[in-house]
Amino acid sequence: MRRTTLTLTLCLALCATPLFAQETPESTRDAVSTASMTPEYKDPFAELEIDPYASQYQFERSSLRALNVQDPIEGFNRRIYRFNGRFDELVYLPVIRTYEWATPKFVRTGVSNVFSNLADIPNLGNSILQGKAQKSMRTTARLLFNTTLGVVGLFDVAKAMGLPQESEDFGQTLGFYGVPPGPYLVVPFLGPSSLRDTSGRAVDWTMEDAAAYLNNREIMNENPWSYGLYAIDIRYKNGFRYGALDSPFEYDQVRYLYTKLREFQISQ
Repeated sequence: MRRTTLTLTLCLALCATPLFAQETPESTRDAVSTASMTPEYKDPFAELEIDPYASQYQFERSSLRALNVQDPIEGFNRRIYRFNGRFDELVYLPVIRTYEWATPKFVRTGVSNVFSNLADIPNLGNSILQGKAQKSMRTTARLLFNTTLGVVGLFDVAKAMGLPQESEDFGQTLGFYGVPPGPYLVVPFLGPSSLRDTSGRAVDWTMEDAAAYLNNREIMNENPWSYGLYAIDIRYKNGFRYGALDSPFEYDQVRYLYTKLREFQISQ
């Protein structure tokens, strides 16, 4: 009992010393100061109008307003998006896996190089239309080197010489001159696009057809299987996989990323 009483007395004496009397208020002031510097939490979705009793797409429509993407036929686009995903899963990707299994890599690379060489025709045309002189000269050099030294494009020697492909399409040309993208579209088999870019694809196809570079269209028309090879090569080079984002908002994310990508390409 005497030992307990002595211990309590010592503790009370220590608490009354100047050291403790100064430290305690200082730490309290630091805590108050830190709290005053911490910004107040603000819910980023506080201003979104979310109706919990509406359809399951209500939250996504709220996100759409936040992203400000013009998608007036969203329901139809979503159905096409799901169709493309199923087609990709059941048809396109099995064909690609078979293509990879049946052909060595150098063959697939050669096929990709040939079609890339032909694609430099609309790349060149659109570079000229946009008045990009240096890019036009680089693309012209690519065509000359790859068609001659690269054996009609089988080998991308221009890339090895420091001349990588610089894509330009008519959708970019229209955007360059201020044409807005218009409504967002999901094109069957082809994926995300816009009214402007879909129209641009048709012009690029016509441009390549009119140029008749290396008589490619005539050769392809005489060998219809080559159009199938062209479609396989497009998917083979595209690394996107439906569902890979592992998100219930994949449609919105793809739409947003496509829109921003096109803005970036047009600004280059």
